[in-house]
Amino acid sequence: MRILVAPDKFRGTATAAEVAAAIGSAARGAGHDVVERPLADGGEGTLEAFGGANRASLVTGPLGEPVLAQWRLGDDGLAVIEAALACGLSLAGGSDGNDPMAATSRGVGELIAAAVAAGARRIVVGLGGSACTEGGRGALAALAGAGLTPARLAAAGAPRLVVCCDVTTGFEDAGVVFGSQKGADAAQVDQLTRRLHRLVADYRREYGVDVSTMAGAGAAGGLAGGLAAVGGELQPGFDYLARALAVPEQLRQADLVITGEGRLDETSFAGKVIGSLLALTEPAQTPVLAIVGTIDPASWPRLSDGLPRLQTLSLTEIFGAARSLGRTLECLTEATRIALSPGRPAD
Repeated sequence: MRILVAPDKFRGTATAAEVAAAIGSAARGAGHDVVERPLADGGEGTLEAFGGANRASLVTGPLGEPVLAQWRLGDDGLAVIEAALACGLSLAGGSDGNDPMAATSRGVGELIAAAVAAGARRIVVGLGGSACTEGGRGALAALAGAGLTPARLAAAGAPRLVVCCDVTTGFEDAGVVFGSQKGADAAQVDQLTRRLHRLVADYRREYGVDVSTMAGAGAAGGLAGGLAAVGGELQPGFDYLARALAVPEQLRQADLVITGEGRLDETSFAGKVIGSLLALTEPAQTPVLAIVGTIDPASWPRLSDGLPRLQTLSLTEIFGAARSLGRTLECLTEATRIALSPGRPAD
């Protein structure tokens, strides 16, 4: 068979490239023709999907400390920036170490300014995993400090700024939806929401842009909306990556798609990699195998009744939680061999 291996990351245990390599090696060992294409939904992993970093810049971290953030500038003038590498929650020490009221996106603006200075002709910013809920104010302040006003960003010859969103959350909803994940208590969520509400008016007055009506503007705590206010184009992350990486063309040549992620749940079917691949393979009815870490029990009705083309394997169910978490790549290889053995549905 011709197999396209196109997984997302297993958060905390394996990158998408590592997952693709583990699955791909097992599929080749079974005699199949394999193409590996690590993917992301526009959040964490976006940089790796484009080939990984080849540069690094010292920028302001989420809590004001300097961080060395990796990014990419290709020979074609495409710069790829991953917001989580400059303002990520992990950089702040997770929800317990974060200051949700003070966390800033300034480092992302500094990376965009570095990309412009380096001659980028297109800049892709992947959102997701951020520590901040400040509507992009920090990033815009950094851009303004570098002289990158909306007029300059819109001028002829200026780089095109594409903002890849991994959610459809509205700008003013970012605090309610994501605040608690970033360490905010109920009172702080209320404060964050009021701050975002004020920013809607500020951005309308300062830039003539109403971010309250934009789907996805709440991504990365409203950073998406802030970048849109100065001319960034909000796009669904998976859709942009799929086009840029020629995924539709690769799918047309595949007899089977093997994908995966750390946890399969209802969000997997709302703009994430697994659900998006299912949608792309619908016209040709190409079978899809998802090898995942765990499956949310709430997803079983959908899997059993409504998705006949999707076969699933859970590493936790096969190998147990301890082994699947501690030896994820080994388990992925073994699970692929099981799936492609004679008599399995994927064969």
